[in-house]
Amino acid sequence: MKKSRRSFLQIAGVSALGLGLKPVADLVAAPAEHGEAPAERVLKNEAALKAKQWAMVIDTRMFESAADLEPIIEACHKIHNVPSIDHPRHEIKWIWEEEFKHAFPTQELRFLPERIEHLPFLVLCNHCEDPPCVRACPTKATFKREDGIVLMDFHRCIGCRFCMAACPYGSRSFNFRDPRPFIKETNLKFPTRMKGVVEKCNFCAERLAVGQMPACVEASNGALTFGDLEDPESDVRKLLSENFTIRRKQALGTGPAVYYII
Repeated sequence: MKKSRRSFLQIAGVSALGLGLKPVADLVAAPAEHGEAPAERVLKNEAALKAKQWAMVIDTRMFESAADLEPIIEACHKIHNVPSIDHPRHEIKWIWEEEFKHAFPTQELRFLPERIEHLPFLVLCNHCEDPPCVRACPTKATFKREDGIVLMDFHRCIGCRFCMAACPYGSRSFNFRDPRPFIKETNLKFPTRMKGVVEKCNFCAERLAVGQMPACVEASNGALTFGDLEDPESDVRKLLSENFTIRRKQALGTGPAVYYII
């Protein structure tokens, strides 16, 4: 009897250990083992837009006031179920506006042209070539794709906020509360998030997968251009070759993929 009981307990213990370890193993497994992140997983389409390195060029000359940026911000936040929370500590932002001195604090310009000084600048995740957020994430909830897009797997995020501390651009938001009650109109084609999860701009990866340009680009009336940085014939390369551009905190060596025509 004792031997049978001991054998049963041994088997039960091993089984319990196995069940207990599986969620942990799943949590720390690399995204590549499971394909794309669940939050970004879509059916593959022959019409999918592809690039070696996606990049964005923002022509600030086409903006005059914050009113010009509102349709762009609204398009992004609406399609991605970004909640509208007034509390500044709880605010969730994928793309938003900043003054020049906050967007480009390392640009040493003693005398700014009046237009630049008072012009609002669109800022978002820079989808860096060497993203510090990816290195800081302990669960690989944030990772970089081969095409340069830095993504979030909301299901893997444990809310440690190490990625937020590592990001030098303030491009990530944390859900201190359940965001769902603050979504005006839910887009059922994109997942909502939950309390305790970090989120940010994803360069509209889900739209690229079905052949569509990012929502902000479509809403910008030509002020935002998106394309393959490695393609000499792409629209972004043509703009970069014809105009003077700057990037945010470029000296840090992260390699931002968002350029600004001043």
